[in-house]
Amino acid sequence: MSFDEYGKNNEDITKYSNQYNEDDFFSKIKKYAKAIGFELLYKVFQLYYVLQKPDLPLKTKTIIMGALAYFILPIDVIPDFLPGIGYTDDLAVIGVALLEASTYIDDEVNKKAYERVKYILG
Repeated sequence: MSFDEYGKNNEDITKYSNQYNEDDFFSKIKKYAKAIGFELLYKVFQLYYVLQKPDLPLKTKTIIMGALAYFILPIDVIPDFLPGIGYTDDLAVIGVALLEASTYIDDEVNKKAYERVKYILG
């Protein structure tokens, strides 16, 4: 991905940021955790916990909130209910946000994300 494509992807994601809602976020996870799977849930919770950092720049917060909003929205480019491919577009959006937030993701964020996903999935 070129620098220009990366920037455009960030702009595309931020348009969803005002639609992020923590209640909807946890509602979707509770309802679809097993279908979402460990890997994507882990990445989603990395974003969720890094979003809690007080020193996170506004641009990064906006991109994370946009990615998490896209994740919870019922309308996707690829519908989530399609077996095997339903969450691939969500994974791509989450991946772009992870690239933006990568310098702020530390061991504490990773540990919290891992523990939360293990708790949810059992």
